Amino acid sequence: MADIFSKSGDERWLYSDAVKEHFFHPQNFLADEKSPAGPYMGMVGSPACGDAMRVWLDIKKDENGIERITDFKWRTFGCASAIASTSMLSVMATENDGMPVDQALNLKPQDILSRLGGLPARKIHCSVLGDKALRAAINDYFKKTGQTKRIIEEAGRMIDPVCKVTDKDIEEAVLEGADTLEKVQQMTKVGTDDPTCLPEVEELIRFYKEKYENLKNHRGA
Repeated sequence: MADIFSKSGDERWLYSDAVKEHFFHPQNFLADEKSPAGPYMGMVGSPACGDAMRVWLDIKKDENGIERITDFKWRTFGCASAIASTSMLSVMATENDGMPVDQALNLKPQDILSRLGGLPARKIHCSVLGDKALRAAINDYFKKTGQTKRIIEEAGRMIDPVCKVTDKDIEEAVLEGADTLEKVQQMTKVGTDDPTCLPEVEELIRFYKEKYENLKNHRGA
């Protein structure tokens, strides 16, 4: 059975049991910012324009000196998919005595989607902020503990500073089959808060499509 119908009534969205569980019973949600939360904070997005995510971490070293995420609290302004994605991410980051920081830095939206059992195609964009907010909070940890050389900047040239989408993110989306602006937005959320960047995004999509089509033709020659 379909769980949700689109507003137009012509599209049905199916949600996995994991998505529904994390939406109806979100884990590690910070209901009140006055409540105790970790000292390291990261934020991505803008609540004034669309989905926004804020996370608070606590990071401690274990007996072997490995830095682990021991607490992950969050607040998300967004839809059911965004809430479920953030909730699942908080579980992934803190389970098994806490995820090592180096491992957390390599988390991708696909990792969250896999644990959720997938999302409807129109809702995949709701999962792409989590890994960026997590990296922002880890960077805050590096900054506050004097480890500035470990700060990880988003690779590539920044195209959308609100959602922290770079030209490399757009290139990866095109490589994964996103051949239209709508598809790239679904995968990256670029321009959903600040549409002024969309003309440049469209130019990049055309550039990367031509680039990889030429490479394909060259290799096939």
